[in-house]
Amino acid sequence: MRAVQITATGGPEVLTLVEVPEPQPGPGQVLVAVEAAGVNFIDTYRRSGVYPLDLPAVLGSEGAGRVVRAGEGVEGFAPGDLVAWKEGAGSYAERVLVAADELVPVPAGVDARTAAAVLLQGLTAHYLVTDTFRVTGGTWALVHAAAGGAGLLLTQLVRLRGGRVLATTSTEEKAELARAAGAEEVVRYADAARRARELTGGRGVDVVYDGVGKDTFDASLSALRPRGLLALYGGSSGQVPPFDVQRLNAAGSLFLTRPTLASYTQDRAELLARTDELFGWVADGLLDVRIGGTHPLEQARCAHEDLQARRTTGKLLLVP
Repeated sequence: MRAVQITATGGPEVLTLVEVPEPQPGPGQVLVAVEAAGVNFIDTYRRSGVYPLDLPAVLGSEGAGRVVRAGEGVEGFAPGDLVAWKEGAGSYAERVLVAADELVPVPAGVDARTAAAVLLQGLTAHYLVTDTFRVTGGTWALVHAAAGGAGLLLTQLVRLRGGRVLATTSTEEKAELARAAGAEEVVRYADAARRARELTGGRGVDVVYDGVGKDTFDASLSALRPRGLLALYGGSSGQVPPFDVQRLNAAGSLFLTRPTLASYTQDRAELLARTDELFGWVADGLLDVRIGGTHPLEQARCAHEDLQARRTTGKLLLVP
């Protein structure tokens, strides 16, 4: 089968399309024919060596496709079932092995590409607005990179729960996408803290959802009200360096958290509960999933280059 592999860490040029043996499912595993694989920033961290991998390695962790066959002890999945996963190492391939506990059924009304595009970022948006900070009517949220895959979903979910969104984007084209998703106000990154104060009568927003990291961290803290919360859920511009925690005290007893999806899907029951609600919103037309681009496996390098250069909107997919 074909797969996108790296034999050394580095830039997008290390991504190579190769032929590798088809894997065989062991106990508790399911072999899936991949119909679409999500391209995520964590893939670039693994490719570059920020998150070490045993090499050679096939990249990718998210996707959707059809069950081929299951290994010993697996129940509840039959050949042909449409499934999705947020953590299946080696998903940039025609077929992938996924632990049965990580697979979720995709309901009628949601196709494979949509499922692959929404699962990881949609679950992230779900936990951020329901648990990390429980958005309710009247909540003011600052959403950075609001035209990206996670940002568009976050904006919609904040609005779905009755909140209001101040969004940041880098271009007017992206600003239009954020407005279409429900952002009440859209500004460039440099204006975020100032506008957050203006919109809230000088008080500041209740929560900042920041997946950008290093470049937006200071503005995110400055935009918050006293006892507001900064949810730093990613670092597309780089990781935030160590800082003096007394800044949180001086700015009004602020809260800072660095959440991860694994902490909010700690068992299968929690994973399925979040996924069921997420897919339900998609099937009911309450959540629009924007696929910003699809690439064949041999164009994985282009997908990584576009993602890191912030030339994308919505979600990028690789299609075997």
